[in-house]
Amino acid sequence: MEVIEYSMNELIDPTGILSGRRFEFRIYVKFDEEDELYTEQGTGIRVIYAMEGEEGKVVSYNLFERANDKVLDFALEEDEEAEIAAFCVEHLTED
Repeated sequence: MEVIEYSMNELIDPTGILSGRRFEFRIYVKFDEEDELYTEQGTGIRVIYAMEGEEGKVVSYNLFERANDKVLDFALEEDEEAEIAAFCVEHLTED
């Protein structure tokens, strides 16, 4: 899995119900051709990442086809989930 592009936006909770801060990452990745998630146009991962003080975690994610935003019914492997979490931490600290 290779990250080729990403965007990040802070999500604002207008109700004030959620504690901490939430961020939406749209991470565009390229998988090996042998991987079941491979598509020629690429695959996207929409990640909701929560920060509570100095602690952060991936709250949810879903995969989608980059060409049409169609959600894919797949889950990442544990090591890929860890890679995505590390990516989010790294890019939040750049902010």
